[in-house]
Amino acid sequence: VYQLAKNGGYCFISRPRRFGKSLLITTLEAYFQGRKELFEGLAISELEKDWKQYPVLHIDLNAERYSDTQALISIMDRHLHLFESVYGHDPMEKTLADRFIGIIRRAYEQTGKQVVILVDEYDKPLLEAIGNPELQDDYRKILKSVYGVGKTMDSYIRFTSFTGVTKFSKVSVFSDLNNLEDITMDEQYA
Repeated sequence: VYQLAKNGGYCFISRPRRFGKSLLITTLEAYFQGRKELFEGLAISELEKDWKQYPVLHIDLNAERYSDTQALISIMDRHLHLFESVYGHDPMEKTLADRFIGIIRRAYEQTGKQVVILVDEYDKPLLEAIGNPELQDDYRKILKSVYGVGKTMDSYIRFTSFTGVTKFSKVSVFSDLNNLEDITMDEQYA
């Protein structure tokens, strides 16, 4: 976790179900929130000297069944609403992407720290629509609009991590995030 956090940037890690992806995301969340007490007795408690607190935007797509586009829009809206309750909302921001841009900007301005974005199970909606190309295309468009914000807001972002079961490389979800490093098979993170 320390090495991953210090290297920074944008990373993606794919693992099968029940292989600790959500645990990794919540561990990264605690680390970036500066919760040193949770790491007492571990090597990271000695390695990290600063324990800075960053604004963390954690999006978990695992908790929903995605039977239609409204389900995905609803869960994304719920996450954004939660972030807006902390960092404020501009009524001029209407789309999911525009709202996410505003949240990231306000989080940075209010805290003076770059934002950490953690997305767990980014691919669940796509996997649930695997037999329905039209629905999968709709999900892809929604997710791409939100995930693409990372490229636009790069100077406001400290770290971004996506987890999932598979990398949908040919469906353009990550095409706007061309700086995303796939560490799935990287030996130092295995």
